[in-house]
Amino acid sequence: VQLAESGGGLVQAGGSLRLSCAATGTTFRLNWMRWYRQVAGKQRELVANITPSGATNVADSVKGRFSISRDSDKRVGFLQMNDLKPEDTAVYQCHVPPDSWGQGTQVTVSS
Repeated sequence: VQLAESGGGLVQAGGSLRLSCAATGTTFRLNWMRWYRQVAGKQRELVANITPSGATNVADSVKGRFSISRDSDKRVGFLQMNDLKPEDTAVYQCHVPPDSWGQGTQVTVSS
């Protein structure tokens, strides 16, 4: 599976962004999909995941603000980010186990 993220950018605090993760390959629908984020010099953080059947889980740090979804027929996943805060600034990557990673997309939230 090859992955490509899009949708990052610069947004003011309180704003919203929707990240997309487009997948190639026929096994996407069979796999979990996860969104991670990383700030330079810090450990990568798991933000959200979604199972093949659509069950979701998000990190406590973004609960109530972020949501994850997928359209397996179109082989695309999404991370909807609302009420963004400066501490959400990071490079966001999608991941499909075991070893497929996107190139990452930068999200910058200004105060």
